[in-house]
Amino acid sequence: MLYLQEWILETINQFGYIGVFLLIAVENIFPPIPSEVILTFSGFMTTYSEMHVWAVVIAATLGSLAGALILYGVGRILSPERLEQWLDGWIGKLLRFKKGDISSACKWFEKHGNGAVFFCRCVPIVRSLISIPAGMANMQMGLFLLFTTAGSLVWNTILVWLGVVAGASWELIVGYIGTYSTITLLVLAAGGLIAAAWYLKKRYFKKQ
Repeated sequence: MLYLQEWILETINQFGYIGVFLLIAVENIFPPIPSEVILTFSGFMTTYSEMHVWAVVIAATLGSLAGALILYGVGRILSPERLEQWLDGWIGKLLRFKKGDISSACKWFEKHGNGAVFFCRCVPIVRSLISIPAGMANMQMGLFLLFTTAGSLVWNTILVWLGVVAGASWELIVGYIGTYSTITLLVLAAGGLIAAAWYLKKRYFKKQ
C-alpha cells in the first residue's frame, strides 16, 4: 500500500493535471486504488505549486468520466440477454435464479437509476462499480454522463478542497476517508449477506 501511495504521489508530481486525469481514470476501473490519496494530495499541491484547485477538479472529473465509460461498456457487453442465457444453464439452476430476476433488476434500475448513479459516485468502491449495472440496464448515455459528472464533481470537489484546507496534514484526511471506506465495505458486506440469506430463504424454503 505504501508503494502504491508513493507511485501516486510521484505520478502527480511529474505529470500534474494529466497525472490526476490518468490516475482517477484507472481508479474508477480498479477501485482498490485510493482516490482519496490522489485528490487530497492534489489539493495540497495547489497550495505550493502552479496547479489550480478547479483545474484539478476538472481533470479528476474528466478522469472519472473516462473510467466510468469503460465500465459502462463492460455492462453493455454483459447485457441482460447474455445473463439470461447463462441462467438457462447449470449456474442458474444451482443458484435458483430465473430470467425474471434479471428483468426485475433492470426495471428497478430504469426507475431509480438516475439517483443511484449520482449518489453512488460519492460512495467508495460502489462509486466505480455502479457504472456496470447502468450499462447492463442500457441507461440512456446522456443521463449516465450527466449524473456521473454531477456525482463525481461533488466527490472530487470535496476531497480536493479538504486537501487544500489540510495542507501538509493531508494524510490525516486520507486516514479519515480510509475509515469511511472500511465502514462502507462492512455495511455492503453485511447487506450482501442479508440479501443472500433472504434470497435463499425465499427460493429454497418457500415450499416447506
